[in-house]
Amino acid sequence: MKDGTARLAPTGAWVARNSRHLEKLANIMMNAAPSNSTVEFDLGGISQLDTLGGVVIENIRAAFGAKNSTLHIVNASEAQSILLAEIAAQNITAPPAPPEAHHLIELLADLGLGMRKMAHDAVNMNVFLGETVKAIGRLLTARSRFRWAAVINQIELIGLRGVPIICLISFLVGAILAQQLILQLSNYGAQIYVTSALAVLMFREVGLLLAAIMVAGRSGSAITAELGSMKMREEIDAMHVMGIDSMEVLVIPRILALIISLPMLTFLAAMAGIFGGALVSWGYGGITPTNFLQNLRDAMTMHTFLVGLIKAPVMALMIGITACIEGMKVEGSAESLGRQTTASVVKSMFIVIIVDGVFAMFFTSINF
Repeated sequence: MKDGTARLAPTGAWVARNSRHLEKLANIMMNAAPSNSTVEFDLGGISQLDTLGGVVIENIRAAFGAKNSTLHIVNASEAQSILLAEIAAQNITAPPAPPEAHHLIELLADLGLGMRKMAHDAVNMNVFLGETVKAIGRLLTARSRFRWAAVINQIELIGLRGVPIICLISFLVGAILAQQLILQLSNYGAQIYVTSALAVLMFREVGLLLAAIMVAGRSGSAITAELGSMKMREEIDAMHVMGIDSMEVLVIPRILALIISLPMLTFLAAMAGIFGGALVSWGYGGITPTNFLQNLRDAMTMHTFLVGLIKAPVMALMIGITACIEGMKVEGSAESLGRQTTASVVKSMFIVIIVDGVFAMFFTSINF
């Protein structure tokens, strides 16, 4: 206290790394602020001051002003004065603390928000599916130019270049499945039936799921990143200004390439899995290649062969639509691009599993 004027003389570094301590100190000062008085705030002892520290000082000044008191800043350096003046001019203040809510209420609110987003995504997917069908209809009726070069290029990227990794993964999974099937069936002396079980698994479910998940992770993410990068650079807006339909140029070639490529990848994945299972059956179960092929011929039916190939185009369509939708959602930041690419892969895999389950129940109900 000097000449009837109160004086505050803080010390230390008022910077972001000390934010917790500064928050407690500021609360003490604001709660102890006198009414109808003048207080000097001496900055001589402050060794460092950054924007966060300046915002804290401005909040303290506002708290004193709310009690009809005046807070004078004294002994401030030139840099500190400029920083505080800029903060005061920009009216930078800390956001109000969020109201406290019960954890159960927050959980229910998050659940409701998640359900609302799922419903919104379902509506967007239906709308985008309608636009895709409409664009394909224009191509089939020759009202738009079919871009063969773009489709062939995408088939090479999605299908041809995806063959090695998909076949390798399927080969290993088929070998593992055969080993486990032999291990379990040998307890009943029925290891000869490993061929039938492996054929049904690979052609009806596992081969398709492996191919679809790999395509969703490899090609779906690439499609989202490509479209998202074009959206960030405003290339899609430029195409609209020039009268070029982005659906015709960007979306349709990629979706058609997925629809064409995934059935072929599914067949190759199933064959690679069967080959891996045959090698393991020969070396681990004593089933010769001749016996394996004979059992495979007896186990395979046209229904078993067609199930995976029927499901593959539908899954490809869902993967393509999801990837394109998420790519079109990208905003002008790299963070948004990464977030939407991740969402594309996760949603595509989730939809693939759901579609496979629906098809499985449908085919079971009709004995297919």
